[in-house]
Amino acid sequence: MSHELVIALFVFATAALFTPGPNNIMLMTSGLNYGFVRTLPHLVGVCLGFALLVAIVGFGFGAVFSAYPVLQTVLKYGGAAYLVYLAIRIALSHPAQVRQNVEGKPMTFLGAVLFQWVNVKGWISAVGVVTTYAAIAPYPANILVLSAVMLVVEIGAALTWAVLGTSLQVIIRQPLAVRIFNVTMALLLLASLYPVLKAP
Repeated sequence: MSHELVIALFVFATAALFTPGPNNIMLMTSGLNYGFVRTLPHLVGVCLGFALLVAIVGFGFGAVFSAYPVLQTVLKYGGAAYLVYLAIRIALSHPAQVRQNVEGKPMTFLGAVLFQWVNVKGWISAVGVVTTYAAIAPYPANILVLSAVMLVVEIGAALTWAVLGTSLQVIIRQPLAVRIFNVTMALLLLASLYPVLKAP
């Protein structure tokens, strides 16, 4: 196993998983609105769901998209529509601690796992890591290595964003400030769609 390739893989994973995207924006928003403990199922679902997505792509599901390009288009626009729906929910949500009767709740573990299937940034990262770093080890060990590395880095990224959101509870206490934060995060979530929808 090439040490240079391993280092390059970690650099790729860090750039892909720590930068703002749907998962990170939603984890930070959940941390602010619900706190770290209530965000944990969402966090674990993101980490395991994304690692599973990398494994499934690596073990051949990506070939289905090559054979049937229309599925990529369906995923692209279906995922975009779902992200618009989530952005609207985030923009309209209130923090749990200032709500009289708690209507909303954080994303569940299963919801976060399933979200990876419509997370276009996740698909791009999964396909990118599998196609670029497949030479890291012989098949099928390479797919297991790639999934494990992405899982480890995703845990770091998810924890960082969830803790960041939770730490903002100390600063952002007033309902108006929370509303402004939620609307800003919703707009960022929508902005994360631009490069995806712009691509052919």
